[in-house]
Amino acid sequence: MSVTPQLPLLLRGGPEQRFDTFVGSPDALALLRQMAAGGVPAVFLSGPAGSGKTHLALATVQEAAAQGLAVQYVPLRHARGRAASALAGLERLGLVVLDDLDALLGEREDEIALFHFHNRARASGAAVLYIAQETPAALPPGLPDLRSRFGQCTQLILPRIDDDLRQAILQRKAQARGWELDEAALGFLLRRVGRDMASLTALLDRLDRASLAEQRRVTVPFLRQFLEQDAAGG
Repeated sequence: MSVTPQLPLLLRGGPEQRFDTFVGSPDALALLRQMAAGGVPAVFLSGPAGSGKTHLALATVQEAAAQGLAVQYVPLRHARGRAASALAGLERLGLVVLDDLDALLGEREDEIALFHFHNRARASGAAVLYIAQETPAALPPGLPDLRSRFGQCTQLILPRIDDDLRQAILQRKAQARGWELDEAALGFLLRRVGRDMASLTALLDRLDRASLAEQRRVTVPFLRQFLEQDAAGG
């Protein structure tokens, strides 16, 4: 897998960010699997925060690397103001995944760099996966030609996560850690902790360590005790 030295390759927690651990949007899964196999040239993936965009981005990277493609994941939030250098030469790869596209929009020089990179990638045959919260049509005003290029990509839109999908995701994440969350425990978590997936996933990691340390199942009484101790600072 190719790595751009000046940008961190954020693949921590990689075993969890796979296609087979993603819950929801089978159409997105099917298309990105095809892209990871070298079959789709340009995709624009959008969706609200917490909808699973980065999970799919990292899953695509891992699958493409397993398929033998030279692939680079670029978290663009680290590249604002220097997109030209961050994107330099990436068109020589098989697949480039540009996450957090929103972070560069509004910076004219970054938008110009994106426009030129897109054209270089198309000319050289490199596939590009763009990831943003908004669809191309809803992006802030900027370079019309850049928005036009984004609009020519195959469009994937992830829905906002509702409680049913959120519970299914949490259950899948718990299973990946080797334990189950029953409906009572899931409901308790959502009532007491909230619905932000990043916070809930971080909480699952802490629960995993606590349940292993105490050799206890993650039940409502265990959750109640854990959250009280967590709120008190341990």
